Amino acid sequence: MVDTNIIISAVICIIFLLIFGKILLFPMKKIFKFILNTFLGALTIFIINTIGTSFGFHIGLNFINAIIVGILGVPGAVLLIILKIFCNIG
Repeated sequence: MVDTNIIISAVICIIFLLIFGKILLFPMKKIFKFILNTFLGALTIFIINTIGTSFGFHIGLNFINAIIVGILGVPGAVLLIILKIFCNIG
């Protein structure tokens, strides 16, 4: 015979895991997207710095630039390039 307490405990554990998984799944997606944006943006800045060295063009990777690239990704890197060209910021 199967004890009803074991079945009830198993069902409660499964429900708890499903709820806990749903709660953690959303922030994990945001974290992975932030990491991917940071990687792609940093790669874009690295390529631009590699090509731009022969032209005297360089964008530094500092804390502010890393946050901009991390949040916006490649468009953030393009924004930094535009700011460097027009405003000599970066």
